[in-house]
Amino acid sequence: MAEFGEEDLSGSTFDWTDLSGSTFRAASLSNVTIRGTDLHHVRMSGVELWDVDITGEIQGLRINGVDVTDYVEQEVLRREPELARMRPDDPAGFREAWDLVERRWDGTVERARGLDPELLHEQVDGEWSFVETLRHLSFATAAWVSRAIEGDPAPWHPLDLPWDEAPEGRGFPRDRSVRPSLDEVLEIRRARQADVRRVVESLTEEMLATEHTPPDDESWPPARPFSVKDCLSIVLNEEWWHRTYAERDLAVLETRST
Repeated sequence: MAEFGEEDLSGSTFDWTDLSGSTFRAASLSNVTIRGTDLHHVRMSGVELWDVDITGEIQGLRINGVDVTDYVEQEVLRREPELARMRPDDPAGFREAWDLVERRWDGTVERARGLDPELLHEQVDGEWSFVETLRHLSFATAAWVSRAIEGDPAPWHPLDLPWDEAPEGRGFPRDRSVRPSLDEVLEIRRARQADVRRVVESLTEEMLATEHTPPDDESWPPARPFSVKDCLSIVLNEEWWHRTYAERDLAVLETRST
């Protein structure tokens, strides 16, 4: 256990570092970026929390003794009523949700085609570029449909892109240096979308509850049981939010193009 007192660690990077159980007293965490990090059971008191932007899965968030989780959830649903359709419970609901996802993404891709192709490789505020976003969704579908549901041990395409904090040595591609064209990644994307469409079109109530275990722990997801419903729900969640972020960033790129 390390102890730091009155030391300047500003600008430090902590990758795959276990800080669980740590205590921060009179510490400056200003201008900190936290990505892909577990913040379970965190307690903060006497803090100054100004101009904070939190994006992610939020449960049990209390501010000054008030649980604001439900308020945040309801406000998100008020702004995007169709988000509720991304949480289906039956086969028909999954088919309707996937129809909606595909229609919305068609519009987003057409919007992206209106930009200079070079802008589709640009990042906004350190987030993925548009092309990288599509590459990641290809990875997510391969992981949760081809591998978790259908049992393919290595369904990856060389252009698939895992999340930034993915562990090394898991056998999947993660090349951030390549710059494929939009049409190149869309060709892979359409094949992945067809995989999802094939699964949802054949869904039954029994299939939704069926559990599958990926072949091994050497890749992603790990070898533990996942229901078909859970796997497809993860895909829907990835599709919805990454399109939301893509639309947000396309608006910024459009201002740059003008």
